[in-house]
Amino acid sequence: MVDVYLFSGFLGSGKTSMMTDVIRQLKEQNIKPAIIMNELGKLNFDSQAVEEDVPLKEMLNGCICCSGSEKTEAQIQTLLAESEFDVLIIETTGAAHPVEALDAVYSPLFADQLNIKGIVTVADSKRWLERNQLSPQVRSLFLEQIRHAHLILANKSDLLTEEERAKVTFEIQSLNPHAQLLQTTNGRVPLKYLQSLHATARPNNIESAPISHLHLSSRLVTFTEPVEQEVFEAWLRTIPSTIYRMKGYVPIKGMKNPMLFQYAYGLTQWMPEYMQMPPNIVIIGENVNELEVVGTL
Repeated sequence: MVDVYLFSGFLGSGKTSMMTDVIRQLKEQNIKPAIIMNELGKLNFDSQAVEEDVPLKEMLNGCICCSGSEKTEAQIQTLLAESEFDVLIIETTGAAHPVEALDAVYSPLFADQLNIKGIVTVADSKRWLERNQLSPQVRSLFLEQIRHAHLILANKSDLLTEEERAKVTFEIQSLNPHAQLLQTTNGRVPLKYLQSLHATARPNNIESAPISHLHLSSRLVTFTEPVEQEVFEAWLRTIPSTIYRMKGYVPIKGMKNPMLFQYAYGLTQWMPEYMQMPPNIVIIGENVNELEVVGTL
């Protein structure tokens, strides 16, 4: 049977960093992984982190749960028919309820081929301490992703003081005392912790928080001209706190190729890109269509 892990966590928590490191560890043990990745937008920049020899299916512009369950079944069936692999990792969009997403893979079509190991939730430790600043609906989803996990990574612990780390550990364990909690940096988790998981029965009462109720949406933005990096970063300091995640390629004046750019909760990351990538970014948050972006029409 194929072991299945569902990676959950709010936008920008570090799921993709965890996934790439887990893939590395699996390969070192000669275990063949396959990946299903879900994004709210029309492009999935995170999929570029998956090496070409790893079977990959993408679900774009929607949620893996609820109405997307049939698409999930089709993707899993295709993977099982076309590829040989030992472990299936399903990385959900940050706006997905983990239990609803897990329910989508409980299909009688392949129940005898899949061994559901459990839900691994990556929680941004700093965001946890600031969770009361989130809207009630988004905060509810954030808590649900932690409440239903079998393994919790209190990620970005390096950004906290020792006292803050203790506070995060105590509060998260109080919310979900049944899951093991690990303090992590860059989403790094020893593979043995995942391999020891055994998924519990599905909860009967799920506090649903679908995308339509969260007012979360995504937007694909194309740059029409290069921008000054300082001007772009000044613009970032003006955007509302309801913009949770941005990622893609920003054309910077003086640079040959657009730079790889990531934004999560006020933190930015720039990396040089050595190929001519399309000058697009995906924005995820609330009321994203009202946001005016420098360097675009």
